[in-house]
Amino acid sequence: MKATDATSMARAGKVKWALFNPKTYATILYLLLSLPLGIIYLTLAITGLVLSICLTPIFIGIPLFFGVAKLLNGIVHFEQSMIRQILGLPAPSASHTYHQPSEAGENWLKRMVKGFEGALFIRNLLLVLLRFVTGIVFFVVMVTFLSLGLGFIALPAVHIILMNELQLDILENSLFSYFHINWTYNQQYLLYVGVGLILFWIALRVVNGLMQIQRRIMYVDELYQQPSVAPMEAPIHAPAQSQYYEYQEAYPTQGMMQPAHSEL
Repeated sequence: MKATDATSMARAGKVKWALFNPKTYATILYLLLSLPLGIIYLTLAITGLVLSICLTPIFIGIPLFFGVAKLLNGIVHFEQSMIRQILGLPAPSASHTYHQPSEAGENWLKRMVKGFEGALFIRNLLLVLLRFVTGIVFFVVMVTFLSLGLGFIALPAVHIILMNELQLDILENSLFSYFHINWTYNQQYLLYVGVGLILFWIALRVVNGLMQIQRRIMYVDELYQQPSVAPMEAPIHAPAQSQYYEYQEAYPTQGMMQPAHSEL
């Protein structure tokens, strides 16, 4: 069942018909914001870690370090929830996000120390660093592909405007002239628009592929693959039932004496 659920979640997040799917354009907005968000995440992480190390001798750096760990965990959860919202994935159930309640009387520092995990902290820190790198790379790749597609589509309109306003023919020494192909401007326009549409469709597919890579990098599907936590209410009545049977075994004859007294 777990493998089936993970496969269904993976299929639910994939985008079909990229040109007419709103998920594609939400992904474009996400990748456009990935560059500034990656810079903000990296700045907060590095600044917090450096300050916590520098302020450790005066004991302010210790709670600051655990605060940075909580901040990194919040950043990773925020990115995961954003990707789920864009791809239309359901939120993880409560059993996947269950945590043991903190004991009464514990202050905030004890709760932060108790909830700290070294492996999770290192993973979140590496994810924030990788988020910064992928933010730059994905932004450049997306802008390059989209610019090529939109540039070919807009080429006829740009050529007409330049011809009418500045008498500048940017298609005078085009590729067709080198091969002595005497195509009219209208024929060239149709070719450029067709090539632009194909490149734009390829760019949208690349954008969706980058989103799937980001989804795997940020461990979005990990929450669906975790084992569910057993409910805590099930063993509540077990002690009372065992005490009842212990009472019967300790006093087996008291229940038999009641009819005799009643007859008297």
